[in-house]
Amino acid sequence: MRPDGSTGAVDCAAAYPGLFVTFEGIDGSGKSTQCRLLAEALQARRFEVVLTREPGGSDGAEEIRRLVLEGDPDRWSAETELLLFTAARRDHMERRIIPALAEGQIVICDRFADSTRMYQGLSRGNLRDSVDQLHALMIGQEPDLTVLIDMDPAKGLARAKGRQGSEERFEDFGLNLQQQMRAGFLALAAEFPDRFRVIDGDRPIEVVAEEVLATVSASMPTAPDRSAP
Repeated sequence: MRPDGSTGAVDCAAAYPGLFVTFEGIDGSGKSTQCRLLAEALQARRFEVVLTREPGGSDGAEEIRRLVLEGDPDRWSAETELLLFTAARRDHMERRIIPALAEGQIVICDRFADSTRMYQGLSRGNLRDSVDQLHALMIGQEPDLTVLIDMDPAKGLARAKGRQGSEERFEDFGLNLQQQMRAGFLALAAEFPDRFRVIDGDRPIEVVAEEVLATVSASMPTAPDRSAP
């Protein structure tokens, strides 16, 4: 507690001048690449950009990331995953996302609460109500814009498995999970049409990137007056 009696906790539901953009999609959809390309394009336009990811994005959240993305597929129940992801998200919000938004920066996040609504709320268990209740209680913040990179599940899974990394716990659940995820993400886009934009990811990377930039630019504030020297 601070000397003035306050806890110093960040109000995740407060309004901030920055722009909060999230990317969603099944594993292997190419969203991480599109996050990076968008960040680079906006930085070239002299915007201040924070590129981050979930789970992760802060020191504490990165520690939780290793717990939930590595190891045997049955390591955690859907209920335990929900608690772990929410804890990681709260730390991420407090330590990185909200401070950046408060400074008027553009935050680009690779996955956010919509992934939890899918993985733990739909595909891994019938926990959607619990996901939404916990999100309202502990997070209380939705993105300003969510870009859904849509991809055929079989192609996406082949891409994801082809990376041969250590973070393949969810990919190891197989094609059926990815099919459920795609259907679920499209249903979310229909549920929240004001903030979702669906983009076909089964095209050349540069073509997708152009559409992503145009889509996000339509929601952007006026470019800052920071002409390059």
